[in-house]
Formats: sequence, structure tokens, C-alpha cells
Amino acid sequence: MTASPISSTPILRTVLVWSGSVTAALLVVGGLVGYLVAGTDGLWSALAGVLIAALFLAITAASILIANRWYGDALYVPIFFGIVLGGWILKFVVFLIALFVLRDQPWVVGPVFFLALVASVLASLVIDVVVLMRMRVPHVSDVELPTDPDAGDRTDEPGATR
Repeated sequence: MTASPISSTPILRTVLVWSGSVTAALLVVGGLVGYLVAGTDGLWSALAGVLIAALFLAITAASILIANRWYGDALYVPIFFGIVLGGWILKFVVFLIALFVLRDQPWVVGPVFFLALVASVLASLVIDVVVLMRMRVPHVSDVELPTDPDAGDRTDEPGATR
């Protein structure tokens, strides 16, 4: 059996591309607003907030894309969940490191950091909704139907009527 492409792969790739573009825009806008509100400290706080949110949101999509490479393998399901769970553990470790590193930094302006983080998460949610609404994915995906009538679960004889 040959591995067929998984229907979530183009969706996740599109989400990552759009998220990268929106992250770049948020870095510029957030940095500018942070600078205008709180000077250089506000600039760095906004940049840190946007980058942390973008990193966390990209880890999930990237881990699913990486795990999808094993589609068709007999061990696909445990590999998939192992990689996705590993991504969540990685996010937790990165969160703890960021928390401990950033909590006592004098350049972090709390409200600017928080608002940049929230704006990035909201933008990511909007991207997810827009991409999912625009992608054309069949209701039943990742399924191969038999083309030979003798290969299916046929219960009636050819030419018989019900």
C-alpha cells in the first residue's frame, strides 16, 4: 500500500506560511506601538511577546506535519502521538525557560508584553479559521475506496435487483 497524502498537510502548511507573514507584520506593528508607548523597553517587550506566541503556535503545526511523514507505516498512530506529545512537552519546557528568564528582566514592560502576546494568539486563531474555511477538504478524507466491485463487501449477485 502506498502512502497517500494526508488532508491536513496542505492546511497546516498554509497556516504556517500565513502565520509567518502575520508574525512579521505583528513584529513591525507591535514593535512600533511598544516603542511609542514605553520606549526601547516597550519595543523589546512587544518583540518578545510576538516571538514567543509565534514559536508556541508553530511548534504544534510543525510537530503534526513532521508526524504525518510516517502515514502508512504500521506504527503511524504511536509515532504520531509520540511526536505531538513531544511537541507539547517541548512547549512546556520552553514556557518554563521563558518564564524564568523573563520574569526579572528590567526591560520587560508587562502590559506591552501581554498585549503583544494576546494579539499574536488572536491573529493565529483568525488565520486558522480563515484557512480552514477556504480550504477545500472532502468530508471523508484519507480513505481509499476500492475501484473493483469484487474487492468490496458485495452481498448481492451482479444483475440482481432488490
